[in-house]
Amino acid sequence: MFRSIGFAAALLVGASVSAHAATWTIDTAKSTLGFTGSQSGTPFNGKFGKFSGTIVFDPANPGAGHADVTVETASAATGDQQKDGAMPGSDWFAADKFPTAAFKATSFKSTGTGTYEADGTLTIRGMSKPIALPFTLAITGDTAKADGKVQLIRTDYGVGQGAWASAQYVALEVAVTVAIVATKTAP
Repeated sequence: MFRSIGFAAALLVGASVSAHAATWTIDTAKSTLGFTGSQSGTPFNGKFGKFSGTIVFDPANPGAGHADVTVETASAATGDQQKDGAMPGSDWFAADKFPTAAFKATSFKSTGTGTYEADGTLTIRGMSKPIALPFTLAITGDTAKADGKVQLIRTDYGVGQGAWASAQYVALEVAVTVAIVATKTAP
């Protein structure tokens, strides 16, 4: 659920890597960082309302790219008052102690025509794990659109403490979805 945040960040954040790599800034007003979980067998969807990032990427040389995405953990929302009240708390994101999650992509690789994978590290609640985020990418002029999805195990990042540490009430698997629109800010 929460790894997708890191995925989106890695895709879009970075600094100049080569003469051909462009720097792209995430347009958060046009982008979505979402998640899908399951509680007592019933699926629920949510999204993070506040995130930002920059990506350095050249389709001709994806391995030289990198990204850095930051997500405000307290901005997670499902539209359910009980879930939304609990997520920033100590059992879930512990937003007072860990106000941000981060995805840092160290490289990208082409996996086919218009498809890529961002390889990097996702950090949530101070716990960092390697992650590979598959995504599709379409670039039109100075606008890039990336869509991806990755499955995470929430407890790998300490999300779900106490009674929530098992799958008894809330599934351990979380799907993180990324629909990112980015604008080229440097050639």
